[in-house]
Amino acid sequence: MKSRASGRRDLPAVRRLVVKVGSSSLTAAGGGLDEAQVSRLASEVSRVRRTGVAAVLVSSGAIAAGLSPLGLRRRPTDIPTLQAAASVGQGALMHAYQRAFARRRVKVGQVLLTQDDFVRRKGYVNANAALARLLSLGVVPIVNENDTVAVDEIRFGDNDRLAALVANLVHADLLVILSDVDGVYEGERSRVRERIDDLSSVGRLKAKAGSHIGSGGMASKIEAARIATSSGVGVVIANARTEGVLSSVLAGDAVGTYVPARRGRGPSRKLWIAFAQAPRGVVVVDAGAKRALVDGGKSLLPAGVVEHRGSFALGDAVEVTGPDGVVFAKGLTNYAAEEIDGIRGRSIREGGREIIHRDSLVIL
Repeated sequence: MKSRASGRRDLPAVRRLVVKVGSSSLTAAGGGLDEAQVSRLASEVSRVRRTGVAAVLVSSGAIAAGLSPLGLRRRPTDIPTLQAAASVGQGALMHAYQRAFARRRVKVGQVLLTQDDFVRRKGYVNANAALARLLSLGVVPIVNENDTVAVDEIRFGDNDRLAALVANLVHADLLVILSDVDGVYEGERSRVRERIDDLSSVGRLKAKAGSHIGSGGMASKIEAARIATSSGVGVVIANARTEGVLSSVLAGDAVGTYVPARRGRGPSRKLWIAFAQAPRGVVVVDAGAKRALVDGGKSLLPAGVVEHRGSFALGDAVEVTGPDGVVFAKGLTNYAAEEIDGIRGRSIREGGREIIHRDSLVIL
C-alpha cells in the first residue's frame, strides 16, 4: 500500500519511539500470523533504528497467533480460553519476531506487563529499569500485556492504552499506533484528518472491536492518544500496511493522523492514577471542597465529603464528583469505604488524615 502523504508536518525531534501494532495488522486473511507482515514491520523498525532512533514495539497478536494451533476460528470470549490462546500464541509470536529481526541483525527481548506494573511503585520501577537496560544494550523490547495471567482487575483491555503508558514510562518522544485504517476519518470515512489539536472535536466514538481478531477499535486509539498527549508524547495513527510508514512519519510526511502533545511531560505517578488504575468507587464532595481541590490544589479533607458509593479499600482509586454528579478528579483514598461514614463532615483536627492527599489526586 502506498503512502498517502499530501504535505509536511512539523514533529518534535524523535530520539525514542514507541510503535504499537494491532492484531488485525499481523493476521493473515485465512487466520494465523502473517509472517510477511511481521517481516515488513521488523524491516521498518530496523530502518528507523539505523537513523539513531531507539524503538520499543508494543505488539498485539499473541491471542490471534494461538487460535489456529488450538483449532479456534474466532477470538474466544471467556477469560480461560483467551489465556490459553495467549499462552500458546505468545511463543509463536516472539519466535516470528526473533527470526524477522535476526535477519536484520537486531536483537529483541520480550517484556510482559499487567496494569499492576504501572499502578504499583515496585512494578513500575522494575519495568522502567528493564526497558531502559534493554534499550541501552541496543535491544528492541517487544511489549505485550501478560494475557496468560492477567484477570479483569489488572487488565488493560487493549494494547493501545498499554502503548500510551509505555510511551510515558520510557520517556518516548512519539507514539505511532499502527492499525488496519489510514487514520482518524472526517465524517463517514470521507477523508483522513491529517492533524487533531483537540481530541474533543472527534466526538464520542463507540468502543467496538475493529475485527473479530483484535480487541480494540478507533475509540481505544483516541483514548490512547488522550493519555499519551496528556503526558507530553505526540501520537500518529496510521495504516500498518502503508509502505515505509515509520520512515515517512519520522520524515514529517503527512501520513495518518497526527495528534501533537498537549503539554510538557508531567509526573508519572499522576498519569498512573488518572489512566492506569480503574476506579473502585465514588466520593461526592460539596461545592466548597470542589473549589479547594480544583482552584486551590488542596487535599480532600473529611469535612468536604458528602457521601460515597462503591466498595473500596485503602489505596484504591476513586472518582471524585461535585454536587452535580460530574466526575472532576480521581485519586487514591487513605480510607476504606466503611471507614468514611464515621469521619465525613468532620474537621481533620478531630483526628485522622486526608481522605485523598493532593499528591495522590489528579484533576481531570
